[in-house]
Amino acid sequence: MDAVKHTHTYKVVDDCNLKADVLTVDGGRPRPVVIWLHGGALIMGNRVLPGRYRDLYLNSGYAVVSVDYRLAPETKLPAIVDDVNDACRWVREEGPGLFNADPHHLAVIGHSAGGYLTLMAGCVVKPHPQALVSFYGYGDIIGAWYSRPDPFYCQQPLVSSEEAYNAIGQKVISSSTEPNDRHRFYLYCRQRGLWPKEVGGHDPHIESEFFHPFCPVRNVSAEYPPTMLLHGDDDTDVPHVQSVMMADAISRAGVECELVSIPSGSHGFDSNVGDSEFSEISDRVLKFLEKHLK
Repeated sequence: MDAVKHTHTYKVVDDCNLKADVLTVDGGRPRPVVIWLHGGALIMGNRVLPGRYRDLYLNSGYAVVSVDYRLAPETKLPAIVDDVNDACRWVREEGPGLFNADPHHLAVIGHSAGGYLTLMAGCVVKPHPQALVSFYGYGDIIGAWYSRPDPFYCQQPLVSSEEAYNAIGQKVISSSTEPNDRHRFYLYCRQRGLWPKEVGGHDPHIESEFFHPFCPVRNVSAEYPPTMLLHGDDDTDVPHVQSVMMADAISRAGVECELVSIPSGSHGFDSNVGDSEFSEISDRVLKFLEKHLK
């Protein structure tokens, strides 16, 4: 049978409609669900799922739900995490009737900032997802890599505060589409170590305790879901050690964790590899999902 796509509104906040694209195959048995979270530093991006991942998950028997969430800095971190929690709740409550979802077999998968939100889902979503897959995500958002000027990004011409704040607005938004200059705001944050402050609304240097509940590496328990972490060891945006730290915390809690380090892999390594390399990566992901969702 052919795959079908339906778009739903899973939440409305401040006149902002938060959308979910549901991709599945009509008929047949209830399907386990993959909830997909996009990247973009929580500042940019939208729910458009890359075609190779859409086909990968659909052809493997999953219903796929790719969701938008409110973007920073117009919306701050606690509300963004609430959106992810509400998206998972919506899938569990409405999914069986809307698209024949199996609410008891759910995985959350995300890339970069979506990987971070995936790891947060393991802390806040109840009941817990059955599995998490984080591509180049992160567990500590107030480490020096994010709260101090970044040497890699400081090699680029400095973005002025005027240019940075002209690239964003006041209105709550849940997706960004090109062309826009929001990446300039992100670059400004990295060059000045301001990402936690701009996204969280608090200064990590004097209010670090505010951020503790939003650092997955600090909140892993024995109930944390089985997790797969994929990360390039030459990532200049999110340090590879972020996934190493998460793997250590998860393993110390007695939870299954698989860390897949990609030699010489950059940030977004999976978007730049050929078919054979992608097949190797995707096979590992599918085996992990099959173990925990099927």
